[in-house]
Amino acid sequence: MTALREVRLRELPLRLHERSQAHGAGLTREFRLLAEGGDDGEDVPARLLQLVAVLGERYDSATEEQDALIEAAFAGGQQTLDEVVYLVPGDVAGAATALEALLDEADEFCRSGQHLLTVVTPPELRRYRRWYLSEFVRQLADEPPVPWPAYREDDPAG
Repeated sequence: MTALREVRLRELPLRLHERSQAHGAGLTREFRLLAEGGDDGEDVPARLLQLVAVLGERYDSATEEQDALIEAAFAGGQQTLDEVVYLVPGDVAGAATALEALLDEADEFCRSGQHLLTVVTPPELRRYRRWYLSEFVRQLADEPPVPWPAYREDDPAG
């Protein structure tokens, strides 16, 4: 078994997180419908669903406590959480990188308007997604956490 490592998300913006989760859930639902309906050979939705399934099987139970904390804070009207700590296997960095690439590809499908009804991820949510996933990659490479307000996409150090 792989040793678990800590990833700390600092100053997590709860409203953005909630919006990001809702957008991702809508996209996932649409991909499931496409996969069940036998789309005309496009394999990106199937690949994304495979990755979502693997992530769900391997990591969902590891995030239940954090998800509950985030949901309770959001329901209580908080704007941010100072810190959310995830305990994850070190190999989750590769999955986070792959997921980001697939979500970027999914945005291209959304942009084309040919296969998906879901809108392209809005810029603010795309920036949040990049921060969120990059924190797993960065911290598992032994880099310090970058709080959300300090994150800049054009600066790999945050």
